[in-house]
Amino acid sequence: MRRLLLLRHAKTERPEPGQRDRDRKLMERGRADATVIGAYIIGHRLFPDVGAVSPPTRAQETWALVAAVFPRGKTPRIVNDERIYNASAETLAELIRETRDARALLVVGHNPGLHDLAVQLIASGDAGPRASLDEKLPTSGLAVIDLALDDWSRLQDSAGKLERFVSPRLIAAAGD
Repeated sequence: MRRLLLLRHAKTERPEPGQRDRDRKLMERGRADATVIGAYIIGHRLFPDVGAVSPPTRAQETWALVAAVFPRGKTPRIVNDERIYNASAETLAELIRETRDARALLVVGHNPGLHDLAVQLIASGDAGPRASLDEKLPTSGLAVIDLALDDWSRLQDSAGKLERFVSPRLIAAAGD
């Protein structure tokens, strides 16, 4: 059994004239949302073994805020992977297939690739969260997908079960 956690970076500032997309930082709301998602991951014991993080500032800041709430000894090994930035679902799937030594993998990245990958992988799970995720993967949205695989190299479309889908807004509404 493998567990895939797909986390879209938190809410970012609008680009300034001449600013590179890669350099956009989190807004105050984004910083707060990333902390909420980190606390949720910890509170629900969704500890990844490995984290693959996109290099742009917004993804790195999101990861730093999520990781800051992890208890000592529970922070995963991190891999910064340029391929995550603006990746298609296919590129992300290939990156995941290359993963070794991890039962639970967290990918911190961007839409539309993360959203497209989640939709492609999920074949089952509770209908309500699936419909919400089909609609969109919002900033700071977290999709947790369980896969009946013994090796990431066997990842294929429609192989996963949506274990949960949350966002800071959904967490607040649930009082969780």
